Amino acid sequence: MNSDQYKNILVTGGYGFIGSHFIRRLYHKYPNYRIFNLDLLTYAGNQDNLLDIEELERHSTTKEKRYHFIYGDICDVRLLDILFQRHNFEMVFNFAAETHVDRSIISMGDFIHTNIGGVRSLTEAVRKYNVPRFIHISTDEIYGSVDTGYSNEDSPLKPSNPYSSSKAAADLILQSFIRTHNVPALIVRGSNNFGTHQYPEKLIPLSICNILENKKIPVHGEGKHIRSWIHVKDYCSAIDCVGHNSPLYEAYNISGEEKTNIEILNMIAKYLDVDLNRYKEHIADRPGADTRYAVDGSKLEKNLNWKPEYSLSVSMGEIIDWYQHNKDWWNKIRTKKEYLDHYKKQSTGQWY
Repeated sequence: MNSDQYKNILVTGGYGFIGSHFIRRLYHKYPNYRIFNLDLLTYAGNQDNLLDIEELERHSTTKEKRYHFIYGDICDVRLLDILFQRHNFEMVFNFAAETHVDRSIISMGDFIHTNIGGVRSLTEAVRKYNVPRFIHISTDEIYGSVDTGYSNEDSPLKPSNPYSSSKAAADLILQSFIRTHNVPALIVRGSNNFGTHQYPEKLIPLSICNILENKKIPVHGEGKHIRSWIHVKDYCSAIDCVGHNSPLYEAYNISGEEKTNIEILNMIAKYLDVDLNRYKEHIADRPGADTRYAVDGSKLEKNLNWKPEYSLSVSMGEIIDWYQHNKDWWNKIRTKKEYLDHYKKQSTGQWY
């Protein structure tokens, strides 16, 4: 394939959990894509997440590299100018974000910088350099706690914590650019993801790793919070579907299976054949904790004919097996100062 036959695609935050899975999907599904991964490599960015792609690149028989890593901040306007001018991107997928609610409660600065400032910078670059499609990854948490029923794409945004408020602000900024400047954007609001390569401060990998190391699992409050769970591969296929098939200016919810945190822990404990009561340790709940996230994903399924392929009950065992057989991957993370400093607060419910 000639160099001018490739389409240049920018993925921000591509060394994170979801971003790395998405890059892997694009790389294998679209051989005419040249993928650029812009990542600042903050605490959750992990270059080990794409070792398989880098290995394929090293052994490729073609002269043209299809995967390129660029170290940098999505807030760096000068860097964005260089990249957008040089590479003439066909699509931009923005996964770059600070995502952990616990961390946002303790300190919000990084969330303002990346989740709001970064989206502003990217949106202005997309507009300035006439990128045909910009897909922004938002979250179901912008709707806030939903006690009954489900949030659709037109429901009011009622974020409850610093993280979700920063994502809601970014969502609204992008909506304003769509209306005022016709920025060719799409917004995806997804549920809790689960899968391999997830940073081990999140509920599922944290619980698996703690049981494997015979440590207690910190459980917020009574553990009755309800979340919607979707396999990361399903989430990436949905984003792929939206990015390539949706009319511009639309927003889509991506829903999963509703489970309480305790139900998730019971699934893990059952698979590992342990008594959960020996491992769970209830700690102080988050201030202003959301009791339930629940989005209506019917628009995506109806308008774009998308459906998930994976279920929690079938996939959980495979996910647990991966963490069991990749201890080196998560142990490297769990021994770093960035992880240990936060885990000390997270595991004891220190919110201030």
